[in-house]
Amino acid sequence: MINFKLIFRIIGLLLLLISGFTLMPIIFSIYYGTDDYSGFLWSSLLSGAIGLPLFFLKSKTNKVSKRDGYLIVTLGWIILCLSSALPYIFTGTIPSLTSALFESTSGLTTTGASVFNDIEALPEGVLFWRSLTQWIGGMGIIVLTVAIFPMLGIGGVELFVAEAPGPTSDKIHPRIKETAKRLWGIYFGLTVLLMCILYFISGMTFFDAINHAMTTMSTGGFSTKNASMAHFDSPIVQYPIIIFMFIAGMNYTVIYFSLKGKFDRVFGSDEFRTYAIATLLFVLGVTASVVYSTDLSVEKSFRDAAFQVISVVTTTGFVSADYTAWNSGLTMFFFMLLFTGACAGSTSGGVKVIRHVVFVKNALLEFKRLLHPRAIIKVKVDNYIVSNSIITHILVFLIVYLALFVIGAILMMIILGWYGIEQPFLTAIGSVATCIGNVGPGIGSVGPVNNFAGIPEIGKFVLSVFMLIGRLELFSVLIILTPYYWKSN
Repeated sequence: MINFKLIFRIIGLLLLLISGFTLMPIIFSIYYGTDDYSGFLWSSLLSGAIGLPLFFLKSKTNKVSKRDGYLIVTLGWIILCLSSALPYIFTGTIPSLTSALFESTSGLTTTGASVFNDIEALPEGVLFWRSLTQWIGGMGIIVLTVAIFPMLGIGGVELFVAEAPGPTSDKIHPRIKETAKRLWGIYFGLTVLLMCILYFISGMTFFDAINHAMTTMSTGGFSTKNASMAHFDSPIVQYPIIIFMFIAGMNYTVIYFSLKGKFDRVFGSDEFRTYAIATLLFVLGVTASVVYSTDLSVEKSFRDAAFQVISVVTTTGFVSADYTAWNSGLTMFFFMLLFTGACAGSTSGGVKVIRHVVFVKNALLEFKRLLHPRAIIKVKVDNYIVSNSIITHILVFLIVYLALFVIGAILMMIILGWYGIEQPFLTAIGSVATCIGNVGPGIGSVGPVNNFAGIPEIGKFVLSVFMLIGRLELFSVLIILTPYYWKSN
């Protein structure tokens, strides 16, 4: 049976946490003398007022079952997206509930798609809130609560599995609480390191440095500038961002082992090697194409190519150049990159490299099985045999992912066509691909130099749903829609 009292208690805790986070932008509102602080105060009070009584609900058991975990994650993210939309409404920066929900969902899911036409006109408190939502969502506020649950007598392993459902089974520590704490420690440390580099070396202002550090490590892509990272058209700014975007796309287990000096575990990872080699080849290929089709210098072509390829692969979504203006072939190439994703166990979205690795290895071995039908031929990753259940899970994931993309694209084409939006086909496939992959920029009228302000309200709601489904890697959300989930046994 589903323990609803325990579920509501944990959601109450999440609301109390987001209530506390909502107070943080007030520091910048007061410092810069803007009048948006009252909006954050009222948002915090409302979230806290709802969360406090829920937190004090008593349950017969504090054990989180598998069913409870999936429902907590799905409901928790929905509630958090609604709660995170309150500052936009109370500050008056986004009067529409649907648009505010789109912006908050884009933040928490680290998608980076925005409805703001003039970002630089926003008060500093709101700018910081946009970045903070991405930083919270990057590692997952659910994972943060896993470190807190043991103090409350609540087991959190099922919640951690539901929040981070990637196919990797590597563990940093046998205790889930310690794993969550180490993950957040690495995440926080890398964010501070990048902030210091951007501020002290690259010459950004402190405000720009802290915002871009948070949205880089979360692979979110929200910027404080209208032109995104193209505003900082300097190698000393963009190369550190490129490096840290690549790091943010790595499996945090691999990052942990590299910090411990266990480089055999790093370079022994099939996923990391594929991620690194594929990214390098993509960058070199795009660089050659840009040099050939534009009059940019070799260094500028390489920097723009590296920035945009890594930004899209890691689903960060920062923009340093308009890749749709280079040539039509590269436009299609970047559209295909929307379906890649970086490593499992990272803050990036998308399909993830490990799924592509397993799929390709299994497909190649299928030819061998045709020649040797009696042979037992197994797929191996990192010298370990991949079980048939995991292979089935990955194949089903890819099929469902593609099916959702097709359904979403058709639905968005109908909506965009009904409202007379330009380039309905390109915009539909671009918007759905970038939202379900949590990337940010797409193609069509939602390309890298555009935003989602022109998408109709119903379209924004549909895309918000796809962002949430993509962030939780499909199954964590879709499973609660099946009749099997609600059966008592």
